[in-house]
Amino acid sequence: METFLIKALQLIVALAFLVIIHEFGHYIFARIFGIKVDKFYMFFNPGFSLMRYNPRTNKVGLFVKQGDEEKNTADKPLISFSVGKPHPAPTDGSTSWRDTIYGIGWLPLGGYCAINGMIDETNQKMSDVAQPWEFRTKPAWQRLLVMFGGVLFNFILAILIYAGIAFHWGAKYIPFEAATEGFDFVPAAQKAGFRNGDIPLTADGVKLDAADGDYMLRMIEAKEVTVKRGADTVAIAIPSDFIFRLNDDKGFMAYRLPVYIDRLVPGEAAVKAGLREGDRIVAVDTIMTPSYTELTPALDAAAGREVPVTVERDGRTLRLKVTPNENGKLGFQLRNITDVYPPVVVKYSILEAFPKGWELGTSTLGNYVGQMKHVFTAEGAQSLGGFGAIGNMFPERWNWLTFWELTAFLSIALAFMNIIPIPGLDGGHIMFLLWEVITRRKVPENVLIAAQYVGMAFLLLLLLYANGNDIFRAFLK
Repeated sequence: METFLIKALQLIVALAFLVIIHEFGHYIFARIFGIKVDKFYMFFNPGFSLMRYNPRTNKVGLFVKQGDEEKNTADKPLISFSVGKPHPAPTDGSTSWRDTIYGIGWLPLGGYCAINGMIDETNQKMSDVAQPWEFRTKPAWQRLLVMFGGVLFNFILAILIYAGIAFHWGAKYIPFEAATEGFDFVPAAQKAGFRNGDIPLTADGVKLDAADGDYMLRMIEAKEVTVKRGADTVAIAIPSDFIFRLNDDKGFMAYRLPVYIDRLVPGEAAVKAGLREGDRIVAVDTIMTPSYTELTPALDAAAGREVPVTVERDGRTLRLKVTPNENGKLGFQLRNITDVYPPVVVKYSILEAFPKGWELGTSTLGNYVGQMKHVFTAEGAQSLGGFGAIGNMFPERWNWLTFWELTAFLSIALAFMNIIPIPGLDGGHIMFLLWEVITRRKVPENVLIAAQYVGMAFLLLLLLYANGNDIFRAFLK
């Protein structure tokens, strides 16, 4: 339960941040062009809001029950208080940030920016007389920038996050050639021909480098990958549906960790047997243990009985008698992988961080767009996931580096998904605006309203399908 809550919290925080930035992109361009924004909400608020602030009255309402416009009933806050003097609307028809109601909804699935005079999910009823502050009265190029603002801000945010990561953490990686024990591969990868201990060399003839953040994707999408296996070079043909075969496994491959003892637990089996910090365990009984992957099952098999253990110490090979406990444990901590394989650390100055952020942002976008071709296959449709799949990407323990890396990736994904020309998304509005720019004719309002209904119905079905896949994989598969 704790793991679920940590993952859920990371997901909600990340999505809330991304939605606020996305909607602020729409908001800021609307305000630049003098368009009135009726509401700016984090999370949705069907029925009531957790918090609402009206800058005109300078009142804050908590737990606000939503009124009914048709019945002309006002919103009713459970708690209300003033934070300053009222600021009446100007009589000259001008607009400002004070014309916007700011709030927090209770449903953490997104957020919205309700732009006056715009047909979208927040407003599909237009007054007979258009006003100069309305979205629909502005030139097409201004409306186009308003709609593109959310996508633009999400992409800029991703670049800034990647730049911040580069500046604060830098880049840290272990060169493939330094990982003498190679990599461990998930079962699906082993079925495709990979073996634990393989060291990747090339993907479709192009050298693989740990410094490239997309080396795994390049391997997964390649037609052929060559690996170093012992003294041999082996070519592995990658199946065309390999990316889908990996869906049931987490990840693809990971560095193998040699069994070096970092710390001993006093009184446990390792201390009693004479093992020392710095020893490397290379065999348990007759089973070779080049990495922790082989050590665990070997100790499980020897649980509760005395077995010989082969260790390397200061250039010598020793055999010691060890009795693992009933859980197959000896009582020691492993040496960190970066203490076994020396990593390469790259530091970036503030000026160097921004080009690196741009590089990471554009490459992530390119990779994401490239993977979209898989969505339009039967296997791709089955692999679609909703909030559960996204939340499962986050680690079980809060890690700021991982959190920001995933937030940057989700910002890229949100930008791309919103630019798809489906009514109900920003891309749908942009599609109609481009039609207007090209033909010099506005799309009729009744067409926009109908398209909005169709698009929202499609998106709702897609949302239900994706989250249904999550439920199926979690409980029924």
